[in-house]
Amino acid sequence: MESKNLRLETDLDAVDRKIMEELQTNGRMTNAELAERVGVAASTCIARVRNLVSRRVITGFTAAVDPRAMGLDLQVLVSVTVRSGARQRIAEMSEELRALPEVMQLFFLGGVEDFIIHLAARDSDHVRDFVMENLSAHPAVSSTRTSIVFSHHQNPVRQA
Repeated sequence: MESKNLRLETDLDAVDRKIMEELQTNGRMTNAELAERVGVAASTCIARVRNLVSRRVITGFTAAVDPRAMGLDLQVLVSVTVRSGARQRIAEMSEELRALPEVMQLFFLGGVEDFIIHLAARDSDHVRDFVMENLSAHPAVSSTRTSIVFSHHQNPVRQA
């Protein structure tokens, strides 16, 4: 697996990296605008983007929506620890959590916590109800810890 990841990284040249950087900033720009920003012909640019998509380097195009516009004014991170005897239920629990509309992001971890759930909610009552109904009552859950998100910033993926 490591050699595949290494090969994928070395197959990306400066043009591919610039295309990905520009698309992460604005995924709705036209191919002509993208080509101009990257410094290649439009036909080269569209071929490069299609290649990155087919190789699953680019895995999708989405719209970023402000949760507050949906009436979800509170964001929290809920850390979840699964009972040691319930480890076989982690995949099932992950599926259940991903299906819940409040879950913005779900992280499966190695370490003390097993999951971190990025949750969008209307208010603290909504958070309490979510935790009580979906986590505290779940037979696989040992403990939870909830932290309020005051501010959130997400950087685009770029080479370190």
